[in-house]
Amino acid sequence: MPVLLQVKDLRTSLFTQVGEVKAVDGVSFDIDSGEALGVVGESGCGKSVTALSIMRLVPNPPGHIVGGQMVFDRRDLLKLSDQEMRRVRGKDIAMIFQDPMTSLNPVLTIRRQITESLQLHMGMNAGQARERAIELLKMVGIPSPKQRINDYPHQFSGGMRQRVMIAIALACSPRLIIADEPTTALDVTIQAQIVDLVKHLRRELGTAVMWITHDLGIVAGLCDRVVVMYAGHIVESAPVRELYANPSHPYTLGLLRSIPRLDQERRTKLVPIDGFPPDLIDLPAVCAFRTRCAHIGDACQEGVPPLRLVGPDHYVACWVDVKARTPALSA
Repeated sequence: MPVLLQVKDLRTSLFTQVGEVKAVDGVSFDIDSGEALGVVGESGCGKSVTALSIMRLVPNPPGHIVGGQMVFDRRDLLKLSDQEMRRVRGKDIAMIFQDPMTSLNPVLTIRRQITESLQLHMGMNAGQARERAIELLKMVGIPSPKQRINDYPHQFSGGMRQRVMIAIALACSPRLIIADEPTTALDVTIQAQIVDLVKHLRRELGTAVMWITHDLGIVAGLCDRVVVMYAGHIVESAPVRELYANPSHPYTLGLLRSIPRLDQERRTKLVPIDGFPPDLIDLPAVCAFRTRCAHIGDACQEGVPPLRLVGPDHYVACWVDVKARTPALSA
């Protein structure tokens, strides 16, 4: 499949009173047309800032994209004017935010919030936009869409509000949808419904998805490839099956060991990752995970490890072979 989005050496910083926070520091990845890419990592690792950078929605101040390329359909998004980027948002790339209650405007009807982009990007009149909005609400599973289209966000449950957000994202048939932890605030039953809905829509519409989450369980059932982020860097990248079968970075191992599994005995204890994430203002020029790593060795003082190939389309940024607990050949 052709590459839809190519991110190269993306660097985004937050310039605060106490110093420069390197929220995203040299991130590179591709998303193919129709592909689902999972981006995982704990809070503060740079997942959401990466998504906001792609949309060019990083709040400025204090945030600023300081370097890199983001090539979408042969156009570098960083070189587009603000007006050109506004044409891309919603029409070509859409975003589903984490909390629909703060993302939806509380004083505007659902009809107004869906039809706005249809009239702006698709040139529809009010009647055409209304019919398309009803169709979208029906598509995402909102009951009685003709009646509910004139309701306000507070009249919907959390799961239904998230379905409305998905309807807004799908309105102009974008080629890429970025979902920033869209199920975090929902209970597990509603989470499963939202994930199933996105899988169904992806099959029906062929839309590429970038799914940002800290939940590796969701990634397993939804995504084709996974990118693992830590302290603003990508530390591992692999196809989903390969990552779960052969996790090769100590941080990925820690994430997998810290989630419950159905095939484990009831008395099996979850293993937490010791320590705390590093201070992104003053990162040393070595592996950022070394103070929390159970596989640390002498090679870990060599500098920041680059991504190296360890399997089919499987890359890891670590100086140590965690299975053999020996220095990697490229160290």
